Amino acid sequence: MSARTAVVLSGGRSTRFGDDDKAVADLAGTPMIRRVVDRVAPAVDAVVVNCREKQVGAIRATLEGVDLPVSFAEDEYPDEGPMAGMATGLRAVETEYAFVVACDMPFVEADFVDYLFERAAGHDAAVPRPEQWFETTHAVYRAAAMADACETALEAGEERIVAPLFDLDFVVVDAEAVRDHGHPRTFENCNTKTDFEDAERRLE
Repeated sequence: MSARTAVVLSGGRSTRFGDDDKAVADLAGTPMIRRVVDRVAPAVDAVVVNCREKQVGAIRATLEGVDLPVSFAEDEYPDEGPMAGMATGLRAVETEYAFVVACDMPFVEADFVDYLFERAAGHDAAVPRPEQWFETTHAVYRAAAMADACETALEAGEERIVAPLFDLDFVVVDAEAVRDHGHPRTFENCNTKTDFEDAERRLE
């Protein structure tokens, strides 16, 4: 198996969560980002965290003891959205392929991540589309190709997170494949305090 990296996108402002940074907020006794990293760890060999400079100290402390190499890719231009964060994170990757995941997906499943890496092999990406929308922040990419595509889209003023995909040779992982190899909850995210409370009930 080729080496694999997870890029965890954590640079958002958590505007719907209040004044706290949801990346390090407690979720059923474990900080959110630690829960995400622990869940993807069986499927990868290294982790790159994309975040703002001011977040590094708290996130580093939260990830202390993780049994994988963890590095940081700080946003040079904060607040440009997930596409910019994805480009920055993927540029820091040293493996050919990387799994990109948002820091607020506490039900991410390592077995499904494995399947995405398998589907991406020989292509530029494997992107789930369980319903109408592409799950671009829960997908495997050829790191350099996706970073290039994101940067091209940003330079063109494109804001749609799906825009870079159409410069790539990508595989669609449809609803049937999701059911066969994972569970729809793997895509769930927690944006609000209410979302956290709901997730806590299911995790406890």
